[in-house]
Amino acid sequence: MTLQPIDFEYYEWLIGQVDTPRNGKSYRGLFERMHNLEFVWTVPNDNNRLQDGLDLRAEFMGSKIKAKKLQLDGCTILELLIGLSRRVAFIAGGDDRHWAWRLIKNLRLNKMSDELTKENVDRIDEILYNLVWRNYRYDGYGGFFPLNNPERDQTQVEIWFQMQAYVNEMTDL
Repeated sequence: MTLQPIDFEYYEWLIGQVDTPRNGKSYRGLFERMHNLEFVWTVPNDNNRLQDGLDLRAEFMGSKIKAKKLQLDGCTILELLIGLSRRVAFIAGGDDRHWAWRLIKNLRLNKMSDELTKENVDRIDEILYNLVWRNYRYDGYGGFFPLNNPERDQTQVEIWFQMQAYVNEMTDL
């Protein structure tokens, strides 16, 4: 994807919302893959999580004196991740960057630091594809919110309620 200057500024701003030093490793390749894939909602009301991601654009543009239109369509997985991490931090407490990394770890992407091999890129793409199309396990393993004791098939549950169940399970421990 060729980014216009304002789009690149926005992308860098997004990375700044997640990126913290992780043992001196960079994850820019992972973030680029996440930013190049659009989140598609298939379960009713997941469009609300899409909107959380899109709201980041307004937040970013509000900080610009001379606002230009971003040339992006849809909500990216990176935007979704940041929006979700903020929601979890609000509900469960803690720092949204911490939660972003917890969600990355739940997806099993926390070891995908730069320099990415072709195999790693293929694996990232597979994990993100499975996330978007809900090709993960009944218990949510392979998604953002794996559960030990799910009451329902998490592939059919709205992300908001997956998040609630995840937070509830953590506080019950």
